[in-house]
Amino acid sequence: MSAIVTRAPRRVGGAIARYVILALFALAFLLPLYVMVTASLKPARDAGIDGMWLLPQVIDFSGLATAWERISPNMLNSVVLVIPATIISSMIGSINGFLLSKIRFRWSNVAFVVILVGMYIPFQAILVPLVQFLQSVGLYGTMPGLILTHVIYGLPITTLIFRNYYVGIPNELVEAASIDGAGVVRTYLSIFLPLSAPGFVVCAIFQFTNIWNDFLFGLVVIPSSTLQPVTVALNNLSGTTSVDWNVVMAGALIAAVPTLIAYIFLGRFFVKGLIAGSYR
Repeated sequence: MSAIVTRAPRRVGGAIARYVILALFALAFLLPLYVMVTASLKPARDAGIDGMWLLPQVIDFSGLATAWERISPNMLNSVVLVIPATIISSMIGSINGFLLSKIRFRWSNVAFVVILVGMYIPFQAILVPLVQFLQSVGLYGTMPGLILTHVIYGLPITTLIFRNYYVGIPNELVEAASIDGAGVVRTYLSIFLPLSAPGFVVCAIFQFTNIWNDFLFGLVVIPSSTLQPVTVALNNLSGTTSVDWNVVMAGALIAAVPTLIAYIFLGRFFVKGLIAGSYR
């Protein structure tokens, strides 16, 4: 009995320590959000660095209005960019994952490794050949050229996600389909594609977030400000001699809303999709 009584305070103390540590981490992550929200609701004179930690004395929506007026066209550009790039890269990644996990062919493992190498190539290393290639095919400075760039750069991670997901699906399904006379295309369309919803959710959230938040490709591939995505437009909110911090923070807040909504409504599906293919 004494041992049980002794363990109880230890368990309570350990639980309190864990919650305190978690609360500190949560506070550290929420502080930038606090600064961004409060600064966007302040007048320009109160949103500087000196008063960044203070609550707004007067609620002022002028920063939000100005930021929306200046970046709303670029928000539409980002939507036009993200939707097709996410869908195309996810579909191709699904096909690659199916072929690499269920249709064994010579050098399939080598092909998988070669595709994964693309994940470790820095963006900066391919900018010059990327621009030269897009210029040679007439896509430089266009939205299709930027979509193509993100599709190609997203293939390694989408292929990895789907390949790991399909590995968890029994091979007997492929064998049964083959006995029934189904070819590779029919097997994929009739069996694996209907089972791929968790993988598509993971790829959609991952690609949506990466493409929406990208800055470098949007700046290099599309030099025209009228076609650039919202992340590049955010950089242009800063003046050359002075910075209206309420406008800059409001713009960052507006640009973060789509990804925030995606994680709020699809976050639980994202976690389920990540672990869906982990069981053998």
